[in-house]
Amino acid sequence: MVMVIASSIAAILMGFMVIFIRTKAQKKPVSAKKIILPPVFMSTGALMFISPFFRVHPPQIIEALFVGMVFSILLIKTSKFEIRDDDIYLKRSKAFAFILIGLLIIRIVGKVLLSTSIDYGELSGMFWILAFGMIVPWRIVMYIQYKKIHQEHQSFSTI
Repeated sequence: MVMVIASSIAAILMGFMVIFIRTKAQKKPVSAKKIILPPVFMSTGALMFISPFFRVHPPQIIEALFVGMVFSILLIKTSKFEIRDDDIYLKRSKAFAFILIGLLIIRIVGKVLLSTSIDYGELSGMFWILAFGMIVPWRIVMYIQYKKIHQEHQSFSTI
């Protein structure tokens, strides 16, 4: 139970860090690199599955991916771009922080409930898969939206 509490506190701190970073990032122009790199960096976490302690059974992988993809819909809905000062920026969304906090609360409650029936290592692996299943579709959609607005902006500025 101590590990569940410690990891929940770490998740809360990371959640607030993401909100802070996202708020600061909205003040700077977006680039394809800034959209693509977070999932690439996060993918290094898959190395945890080398250890048998973190291995997850196939049905649990599917469940975690599905829940992550469902959660990503909320992030996709709150991530839109706009053109300002001849650059592309992520639009401010007041709902984003509340959605992120809500998702964090759901994850923590899920972790507490599931920790009674699933080993801590396996549960950690499932929540990493859930997070990865959430960030990858979100960033893919963001990249597609960015490319679309970038092309429209390029064609408009050449006229």
